[in-house]
Parts: sequence; C-alpha cells; structure tokens
Amino acid sequence: MKIFAILFTSLLAIVGLAASASSQAADRTWITDVTIISPEKLDHVEQGSVLIENGRIARVERKKKADKTAGATVVSGKGQFLIPGLIDSHVHLASVPGMTFPQPEGKMIKEYFKQLPRSYLYYGYTTLVDLAVIDRQVLEDFKQAPLHPDLYDCGESLPLANGYPMSFAPVETRFKIFPNFIYDPGQASSIPAEYRPEDHTPDADVERVKRSGGICVKAYFERGFGRDRHLPVMGPDVLAGIRKAATSADLVLMMHANSFEAQKFAVEGGVDVIAHGMWNWGDLDKETELPVGVKTLLDQIVEKKIGYQPTIQVMEGLRAYFDPEYLSMKAIPKVIPGEMLEWFNSPEGKWFKKELVDDDTPDAVMFQGIDRGPLRRVRQVVAYLASKDADFLFGTDTPSGPTYGNLPGLNGYLEMQQLQKAGLSLEQIFRAATISNARKFKLDSQLGTIEPGKVANLVLLKRSPLEGLDAYDSITTVWVHGKPISRDSLAANSVK
Repeated sequence: MKIFAILFTSLLAIVGLAASASSQAADRTWITDVTIISPEKLDHVEQGSVLIENGRIARVERKKKADKTAGATVVSGKGQFLIPGLIDSHVHLASVPGMTFPQPEGKMIKEYFKQLPRSYLYYGYTTLVDLAVIDRQVLEDFKQAPLHPDLYDCGESLPLANGYPMSFAPVETRFKIFPNFIYDPGQASSIPAEYRPEDHTPDADVERVKRSGGICVKAYFERGFGRDRHLPVMGPDVLAGIRKAATSADLVLMMHANSFEAQKFAVEGGVDVIAHGMWNWGDLDKETELPVGVKTLLDQIVEKKIGYQPTIQVMEGLRAYFDPEYLSMKAIPKVIPGEMLEWFNSPEGKWFKKELVDDDTPDAVMFQGIDRGPLRRVRQVVAYLASKDADFLFGTDTPSGPTYGNLPGLNGYLEMQQLQKAGLSLEQIFRAATISNARKFKLDSQLGTIEPGKVANLVLLKRSPLEGLDAYDSITTVWVHGKPISRDSLAANSVK
C-alpha cells in the first residue's frame, strides 16, 4: 500500500508538471521573420522575431532568425510588419454617436456597447484613455468584455460650476452628472445647497480623481458656441490650484482648449496637454495667414513640450451631416451594428443636423463653410507645429458631441488622414499614437514600444505605416496581453 501511495503521488506530480508545461507553452508565442517597427528605433527598422511569454514581450531578435523554443506557438510574419498597439488618448466611452446623454435604452444601444471595444481593436487601438468619466459602470462593463483594449481614465472631470460641459445638461441634473465641479462663489445662488464649497476646491476635486484610480485630470476653458456663447470660465487662480494639486498627486493635467484665448490661458497655466486643435482665433478669425500672435503662442507650446491633441476629425464629424457619401463608407458596418446604421440614415437619426443649421442653407454651402473656417485654421496651426516637431499626442475625442460623424476605431483612421493632410509626416503620426502618448501619460514602462518587458500589445500589418496610412487598414492580427485576435473576427458584421 505504501509503495502504491508513493507511485500514485509521483504520478500526480508528473501530470501536474505536464499540465504546467502545457500551460506555459500555450502562453509562449514566437512572431518570426517579421519587419519590426518600433518608434524608438525608426532608424533601425529591421527584420527579426519577437517572443511573447505570459502576456509580455520576452525577447526581441533583430537581424537573426528566432531560436527554436520548445512548445512555443510560431506565427510567421514573413512579408508583414509588427508595430506596438496604438493608443487613443482622448475617448468618451459612455457617449453614443448620434445621441445625447443619457441615451435611451434598447437593443440597439446594448449592441453598440457590446461592439464598442471590438471596434477599437479592429483598427489596432489596444489602449484608450477616457478623459471624462460620466458613467463609471460603462467603463467597468467595457473592461469585462471578453476582448477589449486596456483602459485608463482621468476620473470625473473638473468643469467650473455651470460652465462647459455642464451647461449642456439640464439644470436639474447637471450637478449629478458632473459632481466633481469647481465651486464658484460668484454663482452660489445657482448651485444646489447640498454641495459645500470646501468639497469642491481644486484640492478636493483632484484628490477624488486620484482616489478613483485616474491617471490624469481634465479641466476646461470654453466660453461656448452655437446658441450658448457666454459660459463662465475659470480664472488663473483656479487653474493654478488645479496645477498644484495635480503635480502633488502625480497626475497629468489636461485642458479642453480649442481657441487662441483658451490655449494661451492653458500655456500660461502650465498644463501638460492641450486637448483639441485651435480652430478659433477670436478677433483674428478672418486672417488668411497664420497671425504673428498665434505663432508666438505655438512656439511656446513647442518650447515647453506641451502635449498637443489636434482632434481635427471633430470638425469633420460635424461636416458628416452635409456629406452625402459619409454614411455610405464601407468601413462603417465594420464598427457599428447594422440597426444603428439604419437609424443614422433615417430622418430621426439625422436630428442633430437641425442643431447645426436651422434654415435652408444648402448642404454644399455648410460643407464648404466648415472647411474654409475652423478646419482651415486648425490645419494651419497643426502645419506650423508639425514644422517645429511639436509633441503631438494622438487623440480623437470619440465621439465628439452628439454627432454620428465620429465612430469608434474608424475615427482614429480618419484622424490620421486629417493629420497627414495638415502636414504631419507618417513618422510623426506613428510616434504620436505610440511612444509619445505612452510617455506623456506615464505608461511608457509598459506600453508604446516593442521592447523586452513591455506588455505584449502588438499589431501585425500587411503594409508599413511608414510608407502609407493605408497600412492601418491592412491589419491581420492584434495581440492584447499576448492573446492573438484575428482582425476579421472583430468586425461588427462578422458577429452572428
């Protein structure tokens, strides 16, 4: 009996070792004979192999074939290109394109949120940063999806009381939707009594972001647009308080600023990232050449190495309502459910168009007006910054407002096209969506390059992103923490 017990124990040990070895083998992958394009080595783009072990990059072999590793899965990358997973550092996951917040419930909305993480992966985005949390449950559900990008956030944003974007929510609910607002003593009579001033100082608000696990702080300088152009904005003293608190908490300070006035305020206040391009020049809007004052400010942005998110596609998202070809794009059924596309094509689905133009102005006139106004200005600004090799960060502001012109994943591909049209080189775009984002958001110890020790978030493409933007639409496989995912399986119209 004793001998039997010993043999039985030994057998269990052998089975356990075999199972362990099998598990380890399943977690090891060699991507071989592939052209490795990593942003920190753009002067050394070479063929080689990458070993993934347990969700991380274990080895990177350049100019040599991979050593045979027992039990490892081998993926041939011959004739293809391997890049780090892309990072979109400006998304709003709780918002639904074409709808106001909160959205109505229903099958179409549920299907959209189910597809949402897959749509970002479809275009190679393996990491996202949500800039303003308005529904934490949406983010938690996103993280629980079977396949999803890594997700970081800025916690609940810090709008000035009754300022942008609080002003667009109904008075009776805006303080519940934006509970991390900055208290403004001058508006005490319009702030519900349940909110105490001492609970809504820069220190208190930033501390809440830190406790929630945020990696950044989002503030705003926006006087308004459309029918509401006189919103309250914070003063330099408030921004100084936020800057001090963010520094103490080791959080990245971002500011929504899309005008010359706002970006000047942001630069003087020492923000880390300016979210949005400068599509409004104020009194200088009618100037056709880039004004001297704007150039001076842009030089400061470059000198201070302030991260810059152009988000040009925001304006294109508005133009979508006046572009008869937009909803016919073959890519759209890949990223949203068919029922949603049908709704967008219906009169009800085009409700936001009436918010943009309430008269009989022809679509062509509206389309050209946006192009000759804010789009022209932002492109001029971006071209100047590109010539100075500014610290561009790739962010899309998806979805921007209630337009259906900013769809998840696809919007990133379209933003890249806008950046190239404005003057960024293919290398600048690639760095902005990888290493620059990773460094600015303090994620570079884990993400942004193909180096040993980094998380194995990788994208395999048929073409090189250093030769043309169409490469980003030639993805074959996406790895998230070492797990391979076929691109075709991520498309919305592939789900049965």
